[in-house]
Order: sequence, then structure tokens, then C-alpha cells
Amino acid sequence: MRLLLSAAICGAVALSGCTTQDPYTGQSRTSKTAEGAGIGALAGAVLGAATGGNAEQRRKRALEGAALFGVAGAGVGAYMDNQDKKLRERLQGVGVGVNKDPNTGVITLVMPGNITFPTAQSSIKADFYPVLDAVSDVLKEYSKTSITVAGYTDSVGRPAANLALSQDRANAVAGYLQSRGVDGNRLQAVGYGASNYIGDNGSDVGRAKNRRVEVVINPPA
Repeated sequence: MRLLLSAAICGAVALSGCTTQDPYTGQSRTSKTAEGAGIGALAGAVLGAATGGNAEQRRKRALEGAALFGVAGAGVGAYMDNQDKKLRERLQGVGVGVNKDPNTGVITLVMPGNITFPTAQSSIKADFYPVLDAVSDVLKEYSKTSITVAGYTDSVGRPAANLALSQDRANAVAGYLQSRGVDGNRLQAVGYGASNYIGDNGSDVGRAKNRRVEVVINPPA
């Protein structure tokens, strides 16, 4: 049993260490498909080996468990990898950031306020509709994810007004995505006001970074 678990761990490490080159940054990154396969295989092997029986029965169950969990893990990883690639292709050059967490697979689209909304307003700019249309197309294609639309502001003005504006902007983006066919049950809109800032509120550049909407795409459960 110890040999089997050791082999499973080695296999998981080998698989999760596979890397690919990001065509947009030129940097190497770990493939989420490989990560899912490696971690899933390890979990399956441990579960299968822990279910009792004689040595041969434990060996068979461990291999079956590794195969089952490995395929499931690889499936989710590939799903998010492919969605990330599609979003980068559709949003290249439009000013929207596409970030994927290498550990969780969560994809975050960062939409700067200056290209999304008029100053201090929550009505979406007409020339930003095609960008949201592209996002909607991908979200509909990858329909197993849940989506959180988060609105943020800078710290200028009254906190209550900033919180209300951030909520209105999040609602506007979520509402537009729904109007383009994204299932409303997948969508949640939340306004955070000036919290969770990413830039220095003491400078114009920093405040501009903080005025944003983020579309957070969560992997299937």
C-alpha cells in the first residue's frame, strides 16, 4: 500500500508540474489540466487504497479511484483553461484584463471604469456593448460556471454614495449579461465601494485603477 501511495504521489507531482507557455505574456505557466489530473489522481489513489480488503483488492480500488478522480480533476482544469483561452482571444486589445488564478482556476475580468461607464454614472457606454457581447458569448458557451460581478470605486466622495454607485454598476453589467442570454441564476452582483482597492487613492493613476468592475468566473463545483 505504501508503494502504491508513493507512486500516486510521484505521478501527481509529475502531472501537476507540466507547464505551457502563455501566448500573451510569454511566461511559462502550469496547465490547469495537468494540475487537475495530478491532484485528482492522488486523491483517488488515497481513497481507493483506504477502503480496506486484501492487497489485490486495495490495489484495484486505488487504480479505479485514481482514474475516476483524475479524469474529473482534469475535466474541470481543461474546462477553465479553454474558457480562459477563449476569453483572451475575444478580449485582446479592448482594455479588459483577463487573469486566471493558477491555484483555483478562477478567472477574473477587470473592466476599467473609464472604458465602461461615464464619470459618476452607472449607464454602460454604448461603445462597450460589443465587449460585453463577447463576454456573454463565452459565458453562454461555458455554462457550468457561476459568475460574480463586483463593482468598485475610488475613495473620493461619500462612502455611502460610492457604495451605491458600485452596486449600480455591478447591477448594470450583470443585467446586460443576462439580457444577452446568460442565465440569471448564475449571476450575482455585489458593490464594494472603495474597499479592495488595487491602486493608490492618493494619485490620479491609482484612483483610475480602483474605478472598475470585475467579472469573477468560478469553476464548476
